[in-house]
Amino acid sequence: MPIDILMPALSPTMTEGKLAAWLVNEGDSVASGDVIAEIETDKATMEVEAVDEGVIGKIMVPAGTEGVAVNSVIARLLEEGEEASALDAPAPAASPAPAASPAPTAAAPAPAPSSAPSATPAPAADKGARIFASPLARRIAGDKGLDLSAVTGSGPHGRIVKADVVNLEASAQAAQPAAAAPTQAAAPQAASQAAASLPGIMDPRPIADAFGLDYDYEPASAMRKVIAQRLTESKQSVPHFYLTLECNIDPLLGLRKQINQDSDGSYKLSVNDFVIKAAALALKQVPAANASWTGDGIIRYKSAHISVAVAIDGGLITPVVREAEKLSLGNISSTVKDLAGRAKAGKLTPAEFQGGTFSISNLGMFSIQQFQAVINPPEGAILAVGAGEQKPVVVDGEVTVQTRMTVTLSCDHRVVDGAVGAEFLAAFKTIIEAPTRLLV
Repeated sequence: MPIDILMPALSPTMTEGKLAAWLVNEGDSVASGDVIAEIETDKATMEVEAVDEGVIGKIMVPAGTEGVAVNSVIARLLEEGEEASALDAPAPAASPAPAASPAPTAAAPAPAPSSAPSATPAPAADKGARIFASPLARRIAGDKGLDLSAVTGSGPHGRIVKADVVNLEASAQAAQPAAAAPTQAAAPQAASQAAASLPGIMDPRPIADAFGLDYDYEPASAMRKVIAQRLTESKQSVPHFYLTLECNIDPLLGLRKQINQDSDGSYKLSVNDFVIKAAALALKQVPAANASWTGDGIIRYKSAHISVAVAIDGGLITPVVREAEKLSLGNISSTVKDLAGRAKAGKLTPAEFQGGTFSISNLGMFSIQQFQAVINPPEGAILAVGAGEQKPVVVDGEVTVQTRMTVTLSCDHRVVDGAVGAEFLAAFKTIIEAPTRLLV
């Protein structure tokens, strides 16, 4: 009987996606582990691999189709010896798409980290049964030390595929800071329905039409709908307050210039690399600022996993620099460049943009002097970084000129009190104004 190839769930909250491209044609032979298609989610474009050997008998969903439901049949695979006439047999009903995990809301207790169907624990009765997994999934699990018996596969007939192992690893990483840490990028509904649920949203088109206003209309992408949903929830449910101070970055600029000259072009540090490292070290000094609200308690993280806001076509994404306090400036620089480049190409995996504990948004390259950023739940704070600007400053009774950088900390008042936020900014200012501390 032909094997149905199903639309996979590539992220914890995915209920549908776009079948961006087929990398095989009808009649092509495929082996387990071969990449056969590319799927676009609201965050990235990811590859889909075959889990069984055979011949692509029929492509059910053409390339470019949007809104393809998870677990719907996208193609049918003929097994060895099967004739094309077998495709005429009715396909068995696809399993219903799993319900998306609800987004962590500020007032609800934080759930245990969830992931796609691949991370669903297997029933106890099946522990002694044979585990059906693709060779690639087995190899990745072996390299990562992951237990495949704790996974229910999302492939045909319950086969464990690469995406299941990747999601399991992402779930395990998210669970390390605290077992109750909420999933960062979750959305409460399918992205296609997110905007419709926003309270107070009024469609301006009828008004514009009534007054004869000339306009162009662009339907919102899945990413834009998720951004609208999450930022509305953040501003409505998270009690924001803001703290602002200026830092003298002349020593930093001098050190950066010297380091870049000494590197002979092998790397080039940015001001943002120094900011990331300084924020990570400040969080280690003031761990109370590295926290999340669960609804009935506070999670305080033991490492600084810094989410860095990156503008991409149609929205933004926040890839995470893991354990930034342990990285050198050079490692931070190369990590950010790699993550930002793959973010703009839509090639990040869920594990690379989920599980941050603190965010940084830098608009200094656009000459923005100061702004207030919206907190990225479930994180407890975000640092908005403005441009360096030369200003006259009174030092020891004398007027001098310094390059001053304004930073604003947006705090979730449920976990970061005013004194804690002020203590963090003081630590950040001390570190950023004495940048040789960042070289240790």
